Amino acid sequence: MVAAGLNLQYGVARVLNVSHGEFVMIGAFITYSMSAILGINPLVSLVVCAPILLIVGLSIYKTLFHYLRRSSESAATFENRSMLASFGLLYVIQNIALLWAGTKLRAYSYLAYGIHFLGLTFEANRLVALLFAAAISLAFTLVLMRTRMGRAIRAAAQSPTSAQLVGINIHSVLALCFGLGSMLAGLAGCLISMMYEISATMGFPYLLIALIVIVLGGLGNILGSFIGGLMLGFITSTVMFIEPELSLIASYVIFTLILLIRPQGILGK
Repeated sequence: MVAAGLNLQYGVARVLNVSHGEFVMIGAFITYSMSAILGINPLVSLVVCAPILLIVGLSIYKTLFHYLRRSSESAATFENRSMLASFGLLYVIQNIALLWAGTKLRAYSYLAYGIHFLGLTFEANRLVALLFAAAISLAFTLVLMRTRMGRAIRAAAQSPTSAQLVGINIHSVLALCFGLGSMLAGLAGCLISMMYEISATMGFPYLLIALIVIVLGGLGNILGSFIGGLMLGFITSTVMFIEPELSLIASYVIFTLILLIRPQGILGK
């Protein structure tokens, strides 16, 4: 989900948003606050986080990246400027979170018990997170493939100029892609908080994982993000079972091999 969101922002809107992981952190802290402080079921936070992160993402694009796009002489100049601007956004969001929450790790207990199935034991909160992640991903894929808005997004990804020629408001579509990307990251943060400890600096590792998944699945290919994410998850989990310290190394080995052997990704662009 995190990778699919970044793929919308970078593969379609052409914004390499290095602050993307901070939206994962925002979603996680919203869920933590609702559950640990207010006693609300963490799954309810999915309904709360979705519109909040969508509006925040849309507002950031309209006020920051849209201005950079209009003032840039070329697409390459815009990509460079937007990446630098997103670095600034990363530190602004992260430091606000540090001022509010400090550096302490936080966690809450939700469905923290095992479920036995076929001789194996699975944590209930991980199964719930898996089911909701799969459902959200499927719903999002159907929106992209079956709706008018989804066709407009795919047209903008393939050729922004041609999309404008057939009457698509490209600026609105790109803003929507950035907002939807932020929303997916926030929803992923909600699910992550059910399983792991969270902190104000938790976002950057998820950004790195998302970049690896995008390269694995193909830049601009949202379905490729989901397939790449599942593949990376299975491979790193298998390596972690054999030797936990090698799991992160395995991710970067896969990243390097894909760049060397098939730089367009599994499904291509």
